Amino acid sequence: MSFLRVEDMHIDLGEFSLKGVSLEFDRGEYLTVMGPTGSGKTILLECIIGFYHPAKGRVFLDGRDITDDPPEKRRIGIVYQDYALLPHKNIFQNIEYGLKKVDSDADSRKDKIMKMADALNINHVLHRKPGTLSGGEQQRAALARALVVEPRLLLMDEPLSALDPQTRHTTRALLRQIMAEQDLTVLHITHDMDDVWALADKVAIMRNGCLEQLDTTYGVFNRPNNRFVADFVGARMFEGTVLPGANGCCQIDVGGVILHSVDSARSGDAVRVFLRPENVMVFRQRPSQSSIQNLVDATLEDYYQEGILYHLSFRSQGVCIPAVITASAFQELDLHRNEELCLGVKAANVTLA
Repeated sequence: MSFLRVEDMHIDLGEFSLKGVSLEFDRGEYLTVMGPTGSGKTILLECIIGFYHPAKGRVFLDGRDITDDPPEKRRIGIVYQDYALLPHKNIFQNIEYGLKKVDSDADSRKDKIMKMADALNINHVLHRKPGTLSGGEQQRAALARALVVEPRLLLMDEPLSALDPQTRHTTRALLRQIMAEQDLTVLHITHDMDDVWALADKVAIMRNGCLEQLDTTYGVFNRPNNRFVADFVGARMFEGTVLPGANGCCQIDVGGVILHSVDSARSGDAVRVFLRPENVMVFRQRPSQSSIQNLVDATLEDYYQEGILYHLSFRSQGVCIPAVITASAFQELDLHRNEELCLGVKAANVTLA
């Protein structure tokens, strides 16, 4: 039985809405929810915690229907992007705020707060007001407030987006540690792909109040349901036709470019073919000896640098093929526009749907 189950949820708040969203995941799993701004991610989260009552649909937690329960009865923790710390209270009092509703013993509350503060390395700021803390310290204080009540489910709405890259990195490591220690079940809204790669077991993609896909991280990133999901997660989708196989691989004709995949499909079938740019290798010359099943001659049409990566756009027989390589690899290859090069893709990295 699924730990969290949302069934056919509908709600209309004017600018934002949900249109028949259904999803479920198991205890101990980490679900990230992604989608464009305004796609309904935060409304979904706030319906689950009980801030909004859906016009239609039900929410089940650990086998029990909680749709009509008030938020304080659901034992669900929440961390927002702006942390929502009370500015007039110190950090100890902020963490204690929700705990008072479930634990009436002051000594017990203090013991729980000190243990949580120690685990999150914020015991040195418990006497201070939120406005005097760094972004990372405020984020950990908000996390402590959510976790100290021992929630059955933790909801997070872009909790890392305001942090600098190094603090985001350390906070992800902290979240992985806490999840392992407390067997947490988490629903995390994010726009950052690094959050997904570092933390998620499953990914949900939303658009215009609808759920486009819910699958494992590998499934969403390598087998998107449609072109929107493929574009959103950075995969390239092609239309192809299956040819008779060879050497145990499936052959697909993509606009004249022949690709091999370890996936199965029947000869003559029309299929969608997916490639991730980071799985495309670039060679100056076609390797004379290689186990790579897909070697394609292509012209480098354009490129641009983004941080330590170069995004490359190739064309072969009218088919546009993207690739991503490191800046050091780009310099080593000494690449220039309009050069003829060779691309390599392992058959396992050509996925079909």
